[in-house]
Amino acid sequence: MIEEIKKDVRHRMDLAVESVRNELAKLRTGKASPAILDGLTINYYGTNTPLRQLANVSAPEPRLLVIQPWDRSLLGEIEKAILKSDLGLNPTNDGIVVRIPIPSLTEERRESLVKVAKKIAEEGRVAIRNVRRDANDKLKKLEKDHSISEDAMHRGQDEIQSVTDELVKKIDEILTLKETEILEV
Repeated sequence: MIEEIKKDVRHRMDLAVESVRNELAKLRTGKASPAILDGLTINYYGTNTPLRQLANVSAPEPRLLVIQPWDRSLLGEIEKAILKSDLGLNPTNDGIVVRIPIPSLTEERRESLVKVAKKIAEEGRVAIRNVRRDANDKLKKLEKDHSISEDAMHRGQDEIQSVTDELVKKIDEILTLKETEILEV
């Protein structure tokens, strides 16, 4: 019973960490990374479709992204979607590919990106703490129903707390790496 709860806790907390990692990868850092376009959807014959399903996105140079759609009729739609997004990028369309030069970040923009990164990390920490709270509630209910002993409940809570501490530390490490990447000139 307790092992199932611990396994579920680990799985849900790992998902929270992975979510933080994915969200931070989308933050623009001044270097060209195809991941910054991951959240972008294109209107493809009336359906919003992720860009990755419609085109090849590459970073041939440190400050340039190139999008090569499989259907050239999408070039205009891709360009519009990038301009509408809040990424602050200016694409150019040459009839074959869309090129996106990645401008250098200003100091002010870097600081605001660090704030966004910290907010994403805090949301991840909160998600992990919510999983811990749910698991502790389940353990208390099992103890109240006399399915497990009080000692077993406390041992389970201690183990869940150690997993929580480990994964919160992991989120902090991911955040630190992202902060240094953002602040790097």
